[in-house]
Amino acid sequence: MSVRTRLFAKTTIVLALTAALTGCGTHAGPEHAASRSQAESDSHSLVITTKTGDVEGISAGQVDQFLGMPYAAPPVGTLRWEPPAPTPTWDGIRSAAEFGPRCYQPVSSGSNDVSYGEDCLYLNVYTPSERTGGPLPVLFWIHGGGFMSGSGSQSDGSQIAEKFNTVVVTINYRLGAFGFLQLPGADDGTAGNFGLLDQQAALHWVQENIAGFGGDPSQVTIVGQSAGGHSVCAQLASPTASGLFQGAIIQSGGCPSHSTEEAQADAASFAVSTGCSEPGDMAQCLRSRSGDELLAASTNFGGILTGPLPIVGGPELPIAPDAAIKSGSFNNVPIMIGETRDETRGWAIPFADVTEDRYKQELQEEFGPLAHAVADQYPYSSFPSPYGAAYALSTIWNDSSVFYGLGGCQYLTLANEMAVHQPRVFFYRFDDEHAPTRETKLPDFNVGAAHSTQLPYLWGGELATRFTPEQQQLSQTMMAYWAGFAAHGSPTAPTQPEWSAIGEGKIMVLDSGPNTRTVSTEQYAADHRCGFWNEQNYNWLPTTPTA
Repeated sequence: MSVRTRLFAKTTIVLALTAALTGCGTHAGPEHAASRSQAESDSHSLVITTKTGDVEGISAGQVDQFLGMPYAAPPVGTLRWEPPAPTPTWDGIRSAAEFGPRCYQPVSSGSNDVSYGEDCLYLNVYTPSERTGGPLPVLFWIHGGGFMSGSGSQSDGSQIAEKFNTVVVTINYRLGAFGFLQLPGADDGTAGNFGLLDQQAALHWVQENIAGFGGDPSQVTIVGQSAGGHSVCAQLASPTASGLFQGAIIQSGGCPSHSTEEAQADAASFAVSTGCSEPGDMAQCLRSRSGDELLAASTNFGGILTGPLPIVGGPELPIAPDAAIKSGSFNNVPIMIGETRDETRGWAIPFADVTEDRYKQELQEEFGPLAHAVADQYPYSSFPSPYGAAYALSTIWNDSSVFYGLGGCQYLTLANEMAVHQPRVFFYRFDDEHAPTRETKLPDFNVGAAHSTQLPYLWGGELATRFTPEQQQLSQTMMAYWAGFAAHGSPTAPTQPEWSAIGEGKIMVLDSGPNTRTVSTEQYAADHRCGFWNEQNYNWLPTTPTA
């Protein structure tokens, strides 16, 4: 077993654990809606005409759901590892009552029974049943999952649609080696960003069709979390996405990418793992493999910090997203960006029981000559036992932003770089340390406001049924801010605290109870020890640390 395979095996376990902690993948699916009497929808038509044919959705009370609609041709056969092709037209009325298949993925990330395969380029629309007040703003959701897992069926947009008069679109896009492989030996002008191109194809579908569902194609906000947040930054940097959206929300995601050289090395390694080792024949050999064979080989193509990323070099991403932000060469739209307070806490669980000596050894492995200075800033003894090393390391990872620039000091820098060119940049931190999570099997371990714990507050699901009254209010507040941003280009919401742009030196802290408030950027920097980190020279971690 290769080092990369061992790393992926370990990080896959951590990813699965994190998904379990946060309830990623829970959703209120169409089952309950489909069981409702058709009489509920008799007052309005559930048949909508799209550019490729008519679709018939289902009624779920005050929301109409249109599920599993194709936005591109199935990327199978000769269309594998090709940019998305136009959707074939159809005659008659196509049912839009069930989700389409998820895209191939090695980690099951949903609690539903939706199948998966290569034929997976489908989207879902949630829209208010009463659509009489003119075109509505659109929230276009890009799921996370490390570019290796996830689907649009994980997130139910019904609450936002019903309560905040917003059209919600959720999508699938190609993942892993199917979506981010720079095909060895291919000379077709693509950089391997098929998943990003899928997202753009879905945005083109929205431009062409969303008016029929009550949405305003000139008022589209893209929003994504984790890898979905990375995707949003990549779309900000993409010239071919220009004009497809008018606002962007990055949740717990940043602007990482792979160079052409990194992508080529990953692709060559993947090809060898499939048995396609002849350099001059790799592309043809890979195309001859079945989807299941390619999926089986994908254990060599993933991991939290070793998996696929947007690839720089093609017309859709000519320069790295972080460089585009710094230079101002990005699609200049209003931006919300934010994190959870304890982003990496779940990923530190493998270190829960390690000793102080092992903690200091880990700092040496991660930070080299800076290790002693880091240990002085974060002494083992200052974190609560018996899980002090896990708390300490996750705090260090959060503050230093070494997980792809996520959270902490570099995240604040990224937001400020955006604000140099775009005055409407709004920063938040999700602080609800008691957000419902799955059990960790570690007695009294405090996961805190870990990566993905904010998702039930926007999309519901089983964990949302465990909200306290204060958390229910926070959920309503967050949905109102997100919908307000889609409608106005700023997160405004009736009866909620004013949310100032980061250029005014303010950050919104989202917490349950009476604690939703703003703090100064100076206080945020102090909380994350940015005075220390901003003076250091260090790199992001190349692989996920393992105990």
